[in-house]
Amino acid sequence: MSAVLVDAASNIRRIAVAGNPNSGKTTLFNALTGLRQKVANYPGVTVEKREGTLRGYGDVTLLDLPGAYSLSVQSPDERIPRDVLLGRMADTPRPDGVTIVVDASNLGRNLYFATQIIELGLPSLIALNMTDRAASGGTPVDAAALARGLGVPVVSTVGHQTRGVDELARAIAAMDRARPPQRHWRLPPAVEGVVQRMADSLADQGVAPRDACDGLALLLLTDHRGAASQDGEDVWPAAVEGLRASAITELSRLGIDDVSELIVDARYTVINDLVDRVAPRGVAAGRAAALSDRIDRIVTHRIGGWIVFVAIMVAMFLAIFLWAEPLMGAIETGQGWLQGVVRAALPEGALRDLLADGLIGGVGSVVVFLPQICLLFLFIALLEQSGYMARGAFLMHKLMTRVGLHGKSFIPLLSSFACAIPGIMSTRMIENRRDRFTTILISPLMSCSARLPVYLTIIAVVFGGNVWLQTAVICSMYLLGVVAALLIARLLKRTLLKGPPPTFIMELPPYQLPQAGAVLRTMWERSSQFLTGAGTTIVAICIVLWALAYFPRDADGARLAAAQHSAAMAEASMEDADTLAVRLAEIENERIGRQLRQSYLGRIGHAIEPAVEPLGFDWKIGVGVLASFAAREVFVGTMGMLFSVGESQDDGGQLRSRMRADVWSDGPRIGRPIYTVPTGVAIMVFYVLCCQCASTIAVVRRETQSWRWPAFMFAYMTVLAYAGALLVYQAGTRLSG
Repeated sequence: MSAVLVDAASNIRRIAVAGNPNSGKTTLFNALTGLRQKVANYPGVTVEKREGTLRGYGDVTLLDLPGAYSLSVQSPDERIPRDVLLGRMADTPRPDGVTIVVDASNLGRNLYFATQIIELGLPSLIALNMTDRAASGGTPVDAAALARGLGVPVVSTVGHQTRGVDELARAIAAMDRARPPQRHWRLPPAVEGVVQRMADSLADQGVAPRDACDGLALLLLTDHRGAASQDGEDVWPAAVEGLRASAITELSRLGIDDVSELIVDARYTVINDLVDRVAPRGVAAGRAAALSDRIDRIVTHRIGGWIVFVAIMVAMFLAIFLWAEPLMGAIETGQGWLQGVVRAALPEGALRDLLADGLIGGVGSVVVFLPQICLLFLFIALLEQSGYMARGAFLMHKLMTRVGLHGKSFIPLLSSFACAIPGIMSTRMIENRRDRFTTILISPLMSCSARLPVYLTIIAVVFGGNVWLQTAVICSMYLLGVVAALLIARLLKRTLLKGPPPTFIMELPPYQLPQAGAVLRTMWERSSQFLTGAGTTIVAICIVLWALAYFPRDADGARLAAAQHSAAMAEASMEDADTLAVRLAEIENERIGRQLRQSYLGRIGHAIEPAVEPLGFDWKIGVGVLASFAAREVFVGTMGMLFSVGESQDDGGQLRSRMRADVWSDGPRIGRPIYTVPTGVAIMVFYVLCCQCASTIAVVRRETQSWRWPAFMFAYMTVLAYAGALLVYQAGTRLSG
């Protein structure tokens, strides 16, 4: 009887494809399946699930598991392979076999993960990939000897050249005749006895299939954090922790205080002996290692390493900030054109405005971020595949641990200066859940590019034209965001997300040239998740805000605007075309301003004026703040409409002039200017500290798989912003007299 179970209903066999990151796993998966793939997400998580039919074998479905270095879970991505292979993943049956992709040029590192998978008892096959790189590096691998050493079939491949892919497909299709592999290495007899008794108990309690319990017992004894809770990401049955604790107690009586170290050392001893037999190190390999060491002496140096690191980060930051601008401008132009088409095709009314402003405007607010997201993930993929990402994290770790963060948190935070959305999405590289969530919760405090129009407008209104003063104020706003983020991170790591200091165990991978196809594919797969996942939520929020600003309609204002429009057209013969266009724009902006002032959003602004008045804000600033919860950059356009100034008029000069001239219309400050220095600084401080971006909230919801965390982030940042603006305004008012 075959050891592989067959789906009786469909006769479809499911084969998992697993491997280390950058082992060429996805390249092989694409070559094996072609375009016959479907992409979804695993239930309850953001990790992508990719399945495809094995080319030439319609009865075999391949499942591409997320890349991982170990089955000892360190991140959400690594939990997926373990749970799928153990049959613990909802809506994903335990596979009938597993193909393990191994990088031949990094055999020792890849075999750690491979041996863990083999020990779970599934029929296994090794795809020995990148054999050309191993041979050119001076360490050719004897595939036959490796197969004898592991006890499973081995097929040599070069994925990016599709060499060996047909042979690999035939081997996968024949896996139903393979026997489940066994563990070929042993621990000291007394320890082995404890492991086997634990494995038998796991099987008796139905924790995992019996053939997987030997490997599972080793995994549980290897994990320092215990079985009851995997850092909030994973919960085993309560009895499992009891079995683990009993085994550790029994081993301690035998004088073994650290069974994890014993198991890891034993595994690596076997792996190193096997590597020495099947891939003896040659002269070329020694030269490659020497070159890698020479590069590392520069890029990890305490001074030179920082110079290289800063140069790379600045280049990435500038690219995200500057290179995306033309594409974002093109998207905005296309959005404007499409809105114009809709307005021209439909009669005036709510439907036209809903489609043009609510729907197309909402979709545009999503798509406009795509260039920044693509560029960010392009750089991250390049850094990961080249081997530099690990070096950058090594340099930053010591600095970031002072506030309780991991070294990898730096890149998401830096990226958030361009836009918090790609920054938050890039936190997936952080293994520890608490460190990842902490980084997500503070990323919006970095002053993104959307805040810049607000800063520039307010600075021009209250500080005049002193360039040095303007520069100092902008820099202080960016610095305020950084300081606030680090302080909040330290507070979160000591309270809500309390945990041990992040450990830093990372093997520095060899340097290699990134593969263009793999880089572009990774960039698009990660970027498209933003459009398909967060996009619907963002559009819905934008439509709600549009409705609040659109209703109820100002009939009197519309009639007045129509009369003014007719009068202007009647007088057109006495004016040139440019003057007429300006006049018509003024009439339209006055109409929009009247509509916004008496809309539900405007009424809410008047209602909240008593709450924002202590900050130095009047109802118009309150409306601008409320509108900004869709996107911060909306503030300037909203103020333009409230002051009946079009964005195209005088490059914002009229808006600034009218804002400077604006005075309090009632209350104890009647007749006094609204936009004083304390008020201007309070507005900017509020925008630094407040979470005013529907897109960001939607992405946090997607990344955390809960509304609790975005709600908490929104609440704490709003309270922080209000308190900061209140302190600045009240202190500034008292100091200024």
